Amino acid sequence: MLSSVVVINSPQALTVETLKMQASTYAGRADSGFGLQTRRRGFERSKTFNSRRILACSNLRMTERSSCFGLKLGSASMGIELGRPRARVPSVFGESAKPRSIRASASEGDIEAVAPLKGNGKSSGSVLPYVGVACLGAILFGYHLGVVNGALEYVAKDLGIVENTVVQGWIVSATLAGATVGSFTGGTLADKFGRTKSFILDAIPLTIGAFLCATAQSVETMIIGRLLVGIGVGISSAIVPLYISEISPTEIRGTLGSVNQLFICVGILVALVAGLPLAGNPLWWRTMFGIAIIPSVLLALGMAFSPESPRWLYQQGKITQAETAIRRLYGKERVAEIMNDFNTAAQGSSEPEAGWLDLFSSRYWKVVSVGAALFLFQQLAGINAVVYYSTSVFRSAGITSDIAASALVGASNVFGTIVASSLMDKQGRKSLLLTSFSGMAASMLLLSLSFTWKALAPYSGTLAVVGTVLYVLSFSLGAGPVPALLLPEIFASRIRAKAMALSLGTHWISNFAIGLYFLSIVNKFGISTVYLGFATACVLAVMYIGANVVETKGRSLEEIERALSPAV
Repeated sequence: MLSSVVVINSPQALTVETLKMQASTYAGRADSGFGLQTRRRGFERSKTFNSRRILACSNLRMTERSSCFGLKLGSASMGIELGRPRARVPSVFGESAKPRSIRASASEGDIEAVAPLKGNGKSSGSVLPYVGVACLGAILFGYHLGVVNGALEYVAKDLGIVENTVVQGWIVSATLAGATVGSFTGGTLADKFGRTKSFILDAIPLTIGAFLCATAQSVETMIIGRLLVGIGVGISSAIVPLYISEISPTEIRGTLGSVNQLFICVGILVALVAGLPLAGNPLWWRTMFGIAIIPSVLLALGMAFSPESPRWLYQQGKITQAETAIRRLYGKERVAEIMNDFNTAAQGSSEPEAGWLDLFSSRYWKVVSVGAALFLFQQLAGINAVVYYSTSVFRSAGITSDIAASALVGASNVFGTIVASSLMDKQGRKSLLLTSFSGMAASMLLLSLSFTWKALAPYSGTLAVVGTVLYVLSFSLGAGPVPALLLPEIFASRIRAKAMALSLGTHWISNFAIGLYFLSIVNKFGISTVYLGFATACVLAVMYIGANVVETKGRSLEEIERALSPAV
């Protein structure tokens, strides 16, 4: 197939007749023609839209008062540069977008890429308060995963299961089992009811589950409470990154997206610090579970006053509500611009919402498999095993203050994620992933050797802490924040919620298995061998990422969608 690129960014003036001639010449070179028309609504709202855009138009019909992608051609001063035809459709894999330009390809009638839209003036809106409300879900995610780390020993004593490690494993893993169910449920809820209402519904199992855990007088009640909490955590894990990615401006989407992981780390750290009074008050564990009710209620209240995702509203045909949401998020100055982008993205597409089986079609499976693989590698690299059982590992290595050592791990996670947030929109997602998994492999190798070499035995405690801290730092630079940020970017809008749910389902299933069997595997094979296995998984992840992962830095969601999931 022939593919050409049209770039409109020159001040040179052309007459409309000249433009017609050049466009006709271009149309004749394409082996399949297609027409592009802008909806009347998008045209009327685009009078102030930036004229420096790139259009792919073959068989284009223009008049003095016509427009293509919202650009009025009769009065614009512009130049047209026709790119050299290429033998294949350009791919977004490995490419980097140039700001304030738009690339498009003519191949079988599919628009391949449109560049990010960025406002010229200062926006009068702000997304930060709403990102902050959504991140209450991320805090609860991290808190409920980390709270059992320090409390498990005291829960076991209070409920009389000190000798029953299997039941203790179920208290840990019940949350993960619930999260698996919740992650799939979250995608369906987000598609049916919208993002903000899904958050409100999510607060129900989070609140009830926390209450049951705090008041449990039996193992059964404790496990039910942990299961409900897990369902809430699973829903949060799906809709928090989804909501943040859909309301974030392109130019800072990477930074805001990584805030999700930052607050997960904050939640884990808070849970570890909350366990410090346990030594003096063995019943403190009930308070640790109970205080999670507060952010759950605040999440529901905050989302009741937060704007819905404009992209979801537009997909539902709620145009007026979408404009209102855009006005609240970005300011009235950007309403026409962003609505025009939505109109452009919707051109020629009248496809219904995707079903679950569509995720496995040849059209989408490549990007869906990348999402599932990233979360699988994240778990096989061993991060949650480190978080869940860091206290036990440090104790076996001779570290006396195990809770303090675990708190150090949490602080390292927070620090590394802050660094990643500052680098996300500068270095890009893929490079951070490669650096992260490479560092994790080296750290796990160090940990493995510290338990194997007799010469290192006197230093095994110190090396266990140093290796674990370096591992967590490496994880928080890429493997932690990037997958949840990258996946909403690479998934097409019609499959985004369900594809996120499927990917996170992979995450929670593998997470559940590791949480349930990690101690048993350690007892059978030894901690050194287990850490060596984690290091091997990190090396495999580096190889996979280098071959399959796309760079999305500086690209709008609509641009990425056209490049990876062209309409058929």
